[in-house]
Amino acid sequence: MRTLELGSPGSLRDELNALVMTGAKTATATLLAEYAEEGEEREFPGERLALLGNDGTVLAELQVTHVMTVPFREVPWAFGEAEGEGHTDLTHWRRAHIDYWQNVEGRTIDDASPVVCMYFTRAISPTA
Repeated sequence: MRTLELGSPGSLRDELNALVMTGAKTATATLLAEYAEEGEEREFPGERLALLGNDGTVLAELQVTHVMTVPFREVPWAFGEAEGEGHTDLTHWRRAHIDYWQNVEGRTIDDASPVVCMYFTRAISPTA
């Protein structure tokens, strides 16, 4: 089973994982370029992923429900809402993601940058 580590290690990962665990976060975005850099294939519907905490422990098992790859400018607001991170509209979502990808990850992003938008459900909790 492949793993999923949300955001950067530390408080951001804790915050995003907590949103998944409460059901508020049911989607995540990744730049397509990251898959090539890491030699990874894109997720696919039906695939199960182990959600990892900061210490590498499995917090939950997620099931991928839908994956689409679109240019950054075409990411729909419904997806931004599904990320559950408190963005107020698509402009806010775009600003936050540009800031993260450029200032935290040091990546270049523009309107044409391909973004993998993955939806998921929490399938199984290891403690359940």
